Amino acid sequence: MAMPPQPPTNGSGNPELDIPKLHALPSEQQDLYLLTFTSDLARHVASLDADGASSHQIYVKKELFQIITLPSPAPTRVIRNNLGRTFAAIFQKGDRKLLFESINELVAILNAAGKSDRDVKAKHAAAHCLGTVFEAAGDSAIGLSTLAAASLLRLVKFAQNHAGLRATLFKAIGRLFRGVGPSADEAVARDAWKQCRALCANDKSLLVQANACWCLEQLLRNTSYFDNSSDFDKLSNAIWKTIESGSPVVRHAAAACISAALVKNYSETAPVEIPLARSKTMRKKSKKQSQVDGDEDTIERPGSPAPQKSSTKLSFTISTLLKQLSNHFCRPATGNRARAGIAICYMKTLKGLGEHVVETKYADIARHLFIDLLSNPSIIHNRYRTLSARKYISAILELVVGREMLGESGQLNAAKFLVNDILKDYPQVLKERPEPTKQTLIGALSALSSLFHSLGSATNAIADTCRDGLLQVLQHPSYTVQVYASSCLRSFVLACPLQLLPSVTICMNSVNRELGLLAGPRQSPRRCVGLANGLSAVLSTSTAQPLHGSVDVNSRVLSQATSLLKSSGNSDLRISSTQIQVAWILIGGLMTLGPNFVKIHLSQLLLLWKNALPKPLNKDNMVQRNVLELSFLAHVRECALGSILTFLEFNSRLLTLDVTKRLAAMLQNTTMFLNTLPAKKTTDDISQRLSPALQLHDFDLMVRRRVLQCYTKLVNLNPAGSSEVLLQTNLLPFAVASFADPDNYTASSLSTAIASSAGTFDSIWEVADNHGFGVTGLIRGFDIKPLPGEHSTNTRHHWVTRRGAEAMVDRTLLSPIVGALEHDSISLYIGNTSDFEDLPDPPATEVVNAALQLFAIALPLQTPKIQESILEQLTSFLSANNLQRDSYRKAAMMVNIAFALLAASKVAVKETGSAPGDLRGSAVEKVMQELLHVFIVLPDPYVRNLASEALGRLCNSSGNAFTSSEVNYLVDQIVANREPNARSGYAVALGCIHSQLGGMAAGYHLKNILGILMSLSNDPHPVVHFWALESLSRVADSAGLTFSSYVTSTLGMLAQLYAADTHNDQSASLASSNLEVDLPSPAVVARCIDSTINVLGPDLQDMTKARDMIMTLVGLFKTEAEELVLLESLRCQEHLSLYAPGSMEFTVYVKQLQQALDSNSAQIRDMAVDGLHNLMRRNTDEVLRTADPGLEDQLWLVLDKDAQHEVVRNIIWNWLQQTGLTDTVAWVQRCQTILTRTKRVPEAEGAAEANSKIGVPDLQDEEVAGFAATSNTAGDDAGGPTQTSQELLKWQVRTFAMDCLSELLALVSREAISRESSPSAMAMQQRIADVVRISFSASTAGVVQLRIRGLKIIDQVLKLFGKTPDPDFAEVTLLEQYQAQIGSALTPAFAADSSPELAAEAVNVCATFIATGIVTDVDRMGRILKLLVSALENFSSDSETAAIGDLRGLSSNAQIMVKMAVFSAWAELQIASAEQTYLVDVLKPHIARLTPLWLSSLREYARLRFEPDISSMGSASLSGSLDTIYAALNRETLLKFYQESWLNLVDAIASLIDEDSEFVFDALDGRTEPSAPTTNGKPSDINYRDEPVAFFFVLFGLAFEALAGRPGDLQASKEQILEILQALKKILRPAVSGHAIYQGVVFSEAMDMLDRLVLTEGLSVQAVIVDIARNLCLGHPSARRSQGATPADENLSEDIDQLFELTKIIVLVLAGLVPSLDGSQTGARYELNEEAVTLLNTALSSLVDASEVFPSIIKTDLHACILHIFTTILGTGVCQATVVPQSLPILKRFVTSLALHSHTGSDTSTQLRATLARFLAILKHAQQRETEAALPCEKNTILATTLLLSSTGPAFDPGDPLLKQFVDELIDCLGNRMTSKVAAGCCRSLLLIPKKGPAETSLASQLFPQILSFLANPSDVEGLDDSRTTLAHTIVLLVPTLDTAEQRQIAVRLVIPALLSRASNEPKATIETATRLLELAGADQAAFRSVVSGLNAEQRSFMESVLKSGSVGAQAKRNEQREEVGEPSIALKMDFGS
Repeated sequence: MAMPPQPPTNGSGNPELDIPKLHALPSEQQDLYLLTFTSDLARHVASLDADGASSHQIYVKKELFQIITLPSPAPTRVIRNNLGRTFAAIFQKGDRKLLFESINELVAILNAAGKSDRDVKAKHAAAHCLGTVFEAAGDSAIGLSTLAAASLLRLVKFAQNHAGLRATLFKAIGRLFRGVGPSADEAVARDAWKQCRALCANDKSLLVQANACWCLEQLLRNTSYFDNSSDFDKLSNAIWKTIESGSPVVRHAAAACISAALVKNYSETAPVEIPLARSKTMRKKSKKQSQVDGDEDTIERPGSPAPQKSSTKLSFTISTLLKQLSNHFCRPATGNRARAGIAICYMKTLKGLGEHVVETKYADIARHLFIDLLSNPSIIHNRYRTLSARKYISAILELVVGREMLGESGQLNAAKFLVNDILKDYPQVLKERPEPTKQTLIGALSALSSLFHSLGSATNAIADTCRDGLLQVLQHPSYTVQVYASSCLRSFVLACPLQLLPSVTICMNSVNRELGLLAGPRQSPRRCVGLANGLSAVLSTSTAQPLHGSVDVNSRVLSQATSLLKSSGNSDLRISSTQIQVAWILIGGLMTLGPNFVKIHLSQLLLLWKNALPKPLNKDNMVQRNVLELSFLAHVRECALGSILTFLEFNSRLLTLDVTKRLAAMLQNTTMFLNTLPAKKTTDDISQRLSPALQLHDFDLMVRRRVLQCYTKLVNLNPAGSSEVLLQTNLLPFAVASFADPDNYTASSLSTAIASSAGTFDSIWEVADNHGFGVTGLIRGFDIKPLPGEHSTNTRHHWVTRRGAEAMVDRTLLSPIVGALEHDSISLYIGNTSDFEDLPDPPATEVVNAALQLFAIALPLQTPKIQESILEQLTSFLSANNLQRDSYRKAAMMVNIAFALLAASKVAVKETGSAPGDLRGSAVEKVMQELLHVFIVLPDPYVRNLASEALGRLCNSSGNAFTSSEVNYLVDQIVANREPNARSGYAVALGCIHSQLGGMAAGYHLKNILGILMSLSNDPHPVVHFWALESLSRVADSAGLTFSSYVTSTLGMLAQLYAADTHNDQSASLASSNLEVDLPSPAVVARCIDSTINVLGPDLQDMTKARDMIMTLVGLFKTEAEELVLLESLRCQEHLSLYAPGSMEFTVYVKQLQQALDSNSAQIRDMAVDGLHNLMRRNTDEVLRTADPGLEDQLWLVLDKDAQHEVVRNIIWNWLQQTGLTDTVAWVQRCQTILTRTKRVPEAEGAAEANSKIGVPDLQDEEVAGFAATSNTAGDDAGGPTQTSQELLKWQVRTFAMDCLSELLALVSREAISRESSPSAMAMQQRIADVVRISFSASTAGVVQLRIRGLKIIDQVLKLFGKTPDPDFAEVTLLEQYQAQIGSALTPAFAADSSPELAAEAVNVCATFIATGIVTDVDRMGRILKLLVSALENFSSDSETAAIGDLRGLSSNAQIMVKMAVFSAWAELQIASAEQTYLVDVLKPHIARLTPLWLSSLREYARLRFEPDISSMGSASLSGSLDTIYAALNRETLLKFYQESWLNLVDAIASLIDEDSEFVFDALDGRTEPSAPTTNGKPSDINYRDEPVAFFFVLFGLAFEALAGRPGDLQASKEQILEILQALKKILRPAVSGHAIYQGVVFSEAMDMLDRLVLTEGLSVQAVIVDIARNLCLGHPSARRSQGATPADENLSEDIDQLFELTKIIVLVLAGLVPSLDGSQTGARYELNEEAVTLLNTALSSLVDASEVFPSIIKTDLHACILHIFTTILGTGVCQATVVPQSLPILKRFVTSLALHSHTGSDTSTQLRATLARFLAILKHAQQRETEAALPCEKNTILATTLLLSSTGPAFDPGDPLLKQFVDELIDCLGNRMTSKVAAGCCRSLLLIPKKGPAETSLASQLFPQILSFLANPSDVEGLDDSRTTLAHTIVLLVPTLDTAEQRQIAVRLVIPALLSRASNEPKATIETATRLLELAGADQAAFRSVVSGLNAEQRSFMESVLKSGSVGAQAKRNEQREEVGEPSIALKMDFGS
């Protein structure tokens, strides 16, 4: 379908409606054209400013009236809304000159005479517009209001057949009064009041009722005519009728109306007697009372048409106000819906009163709810009412008041009130304070639990009183109170972990005391059970808080329980039943400790269970027993099964095949026992009942419930192979009978039976008797509770389901059953009791629930035959005859069976964790299909929903053929069956089928399904089109891209439907309108739009038309009032901003999200937060700049509302990661602001404006501001009720801010490490005072978590800035001035109210402080050092009661935690003492005591880490000490503490080994006494020993395991690996390890690990490994032997292998660095930066060191290796620049060592000759100059070769041709400008070798002539002068080294002519030649003389001239130098040196 063309605009930029064009369009496009036009018009007006609005008024008004009066298409709801918005905007912004005219024209349309359809539409539009005009500008048109209101009221009768119009009229009237306010005319107001009152109760249209209520609310809020008692009575009578409505929308409107009246007339001091008194607050409350001051206007005006009865001015105190609501709530005649409505009244009223009132009046409100509501007789006597009232009150008091309204101090005060004023009154102590009723206690305990949950650690302030109060209430005789008290105690202990041990101990002792009294006269069996439940509930928290639990207590509880079970046989039946119940409750609580505890006792437990659940005897035996005995037997079984259930929940790891079989047998025995019970299970004889309130029937149900629950768990955990065990029993029939047998359900109460036979209930969901004919409790409306182990729980909440407290109240009505804690005490520790929705259902319902879950898991595992017979049985149950009379039982069965089929199909398509089995037998499919076809057309929408979901999954599991036939069947049925319910069911089924199969599989059916859904979407019946559209959106979502070809047509249709009046609640037809009210079609249209956005995805950017349509629609959704539509619109925008950000108006979107953050609806708030999260992930700063100021504060406030809000935390965290380093200062400031920020608590809706002046003073200095914030409230109390209280944000938010600060410091310190002068560190340094102040104030806060964060930050600051000097005084450190604050911050950590974690952190900070060196003088370290020393003294002896500071009574785990922190702290000092010498004095007194403590801690760690689980040995070993027996239980906890500090301890010991301290070796050997001093100082062999020290394997094992561990296990992190290796390097020295490391297995394992690390870790790690390998080589036994041993006694083969392994590791490192070493062509792993080069040199050097100690036999191999490495490096291009020059010295060292053993012909000589050959080959290659590196390579190679030859002459044969080749190459290089200098140097080295051998002499003799000719005949190549100079010098120096005078004579004879020849050819060299000649003369005068005498005259005179010029030149040169220096030339005399 094509999109309509865009409407044009006229010249002035106003959109102008082109009517001829509109009418020329096809009719279906006309609506769209109008829709687009009015949207554009509204958008155009919205964009105008005030002047624009004034100037465009005339045009716009003209267009608007043209549209209102359009005959076709007549304006529909969406268009009316657009018109109304446009009108409002024009008059709100612009001047109002056309206002009267517009109003008159609108009124004229209303009063026109026509009655045709188009007239009705025009009136409808005019009425709507009139309302919006008055709302926007009513204060300027007060005169016309009377006329307008009268006209609107007159139309009501005209509209009696048009529901939508009637509703609009009342909305308009309400808006009119809202705009005109107090100036409204009383007569008209009363008229409206009367009509609204009549219609809100009696009109058939829900929308009219809701709008009438809204209109009443506006009258109440904006006029004062109705603030009197008689009007209030009339109002309440009408509202109490209305509030019985079935529609939540109407109930909410009614509730809002009555609560507005109550809130308006609330007064703190209402004097009941004086009728006209009017309090100050009240005046402030009614917002717009701006008339004459004073009380005059309440005295009725003369001639007022109002009734003249005494109109007492209304005024309520809090209690009279709440009484108005409770009176009606408690009337027996009030229905359940009305009660739900009144609960909502309470919520709205309390919210309206404001946080301040609620906080101050909390006690009155709570008392009222507990006493007037919960304890009212008419409520108590009906179970359903009791539970629903309890649920409502928990929603009001816990959610609305406790979580949403009270701040932290308010919550604390509330908790104090509940404990001190309610709980402490039980049992009664004072006469004037009566004992609270049972219901009051239940309500108070529930509220208190919730408060503990919110307050968390802040509860510590009132911990002791809470504990005493709760333990007292635990002993209440009522079981319900006990269970609630236990639950509350559990929440309390979770909030205050330190209370765990005292609570357990007190409970334990009380249980023992009460059990002791059982046999005597003062027995109280109930009290025992209560205390036992409390004890179990508290025990179950110890896994969550392992620090605070105690093995000792657990063990005592268990032995207590077992002895009770053993002795119970000796008591009387009733006492015995109590003992057994207590025992099993305690065992159940212990099961939560998990497998580590339970497995030790498993065999004992199995025995106990087997005794409790024996095989029943024959039937006759049972018949003879009386009811009491049978009840006892059932009770015992129920208790035992309860403990089995908790066992299965927490210990699934222990389920071996054997255990499973045994448990299955016990469950089987129990089902047999149930089958033997008599049919009659009730008795009236109280003496025959085990408990007065419980019949045998109840016990039977409870056992059934447990059996089914245990079976479900067992089948679900399903260890391999146990399935057949479980499936051979009669499980399925047992389950099916429980949920679908027509006769097998508890009969309902009499009242229900009467009501059902009279047909009072509309559906099974409204029976409200807490039983509902056996219907399951797993369904709430469209929400389906997930199965155990279900993966995606998004079906949990259907999108139609609203959230929040009010919705929770409405949802209660959707089920006849309300859960409560007392239904199942095991829920105390299974499942999460903090969720109101998840309370356990009554036992009868739980039986059905468990049976359904068991059926789902077990059915798919059966064979098709059994499946078929079971399903057939279900079908036959449904068609049983007696269901004819009992239609409700049939309805309940249908719900149950539909759920069963859905659940089974979920399991079959693998949506749960259970074994999927399969349901694919054709007969099975057929039966399921037939059943579902029946359900899918039922009138109950919830059953249709279940059946459709099940059909979808059935098609998914059964395959294509089945699906095709099913789709065809559904399509045919839709065509044939016109019944709306059926059609909607089929539509939903099609949607489910498509979404289950997904786009690929269902693509074949897409066209077919879509066609049908599109046509159903156009069906006028709301039920049909709503569900058809819902399916359409599911189809689009699941079809994905295959849907894209249908997008255009779908969009067009959606836009049309959205615009049509059939698809919203303002339709004319009453029935449609009513259905639309609660299933709003616009919401589902919006949902479809979102699906199409997701289908198009990024293609949206190119599809202009579709995008424009979508943007128009989304723009309209934003303006809707319905919450579901707003949610969907936010979702659409979120997706649009992902796919087409360019077409979004970014600023508008951000501001819209910002506005949504303040919404009252949590769902909208969360959507807005998600949207912001998406935007802010890209660029947080941009979003904040765009938003209105205050967005950041809003985010923090959202976090303050819900402290665990993950998304807000992520937003802030991401923002920190993005900008932490650039805006460091801003972040410090931000964290500081959050910590000191106070939030204003407004008193009520309008009350705070007056005091906005008080506020926080605007101070520049934060510290003062912080004080001001706290002191500000004290002096202002005089303000009375206008006072606003201020308080900090919740501690959880402040803790998060501290986490952010801590992360910021971490970011800064990471950057400071990687960058020299990091700007962020500098910025942080400037704000260091703030950071210290923040952490100081945090470390003295009331909440432990904040204190821990404070200390952690101090620790980070010390590490980051500890060494930084103060910028102003460089001689002191920056932090020295803060020493006092840091010291004071540490003190509270050791106070009595501290916690072990805090103490440990503080110890850590003490160590950091001392180690950093801020104070280096031991005497000035003061209390910080004292703390450490005293802690060490406390923990160095193994006492039971070690304490630190005033912190006493630590559990054993906590002691170990603190102890490890102390030892670790001292270890840090020891490690730091290597660099900080002053620490040596700190440590000296303690080191001898510390070393053994460190070692024993490490040994303990090793034991925990590696010992096999002691606990797996079964119960035979129960004789050891508790700690050993339960080692496994504590293992995971303790390992964590050791894990954190073991490295420090190892490092400390290693550093002591480094210092060779005597006592370390004593300690390492396990000698605690210091050894006797040796006489001769140190023994000489201290460093070598064969045996390792005693502790070696502990140290080595820990380090090794940490390096070799699996990832994710306790493996070391990257930073730790380096530390561990460095410690290992110190441990692996002979003095410590002896020969142990060289033992076969140890050695090979260690080498494997080092190999792996070399290959996977970075250079720093490799460097340490190279050192380790080198040390191991040098320390190797064979190396030490070879120093003084003959080769004969070498134990070779193993030694050789080990040494080769070690060198292999070093070579591996080299191979990683030098690309070509491993022979492959790939590049090296690392680039050769400075670090890599250093490592390379270390590795080469280590190899050379190692080669020296190798046994002689294998030395040669290693030498070959090393030579190969050197030649490879030499030949590698990248190595030339840095590596080769640095490695040449190492090469020289190596070849020199070789030369000692080499002589020609030896192996070594062959190796060296081969090396020379390779060197020459490299040289040849380099000379080809193919790469940039060739030239350096050539130079390096000449150098290397020269080095080789000069160091290893003896290895070469003088006549070796290679030598000749090298000489030629060298002379070649001499002649080359680039290499000449280097070559000259090499010649010099070779010629001047002292002590030449034959090879060297041969070399010299070959070189000498070449050099002479090089000098004598200088070549033309430039740049060789320096080389000639060098060589000239060299040959002169060579002469004196010759041995005989004859040789010298010959040499001189050759040299002089050469020099003279050079001087003649190169005049520049004359002076130098003269110098050389003089040197030569000095070297051997005789030879010189004889040679000179032999010269001819010409030569001689040349030589003289040379010498002369030489002396002149030298003199000139000296002068030159002197002048350069600038000395005066006269100072010649001074220059004696010349």
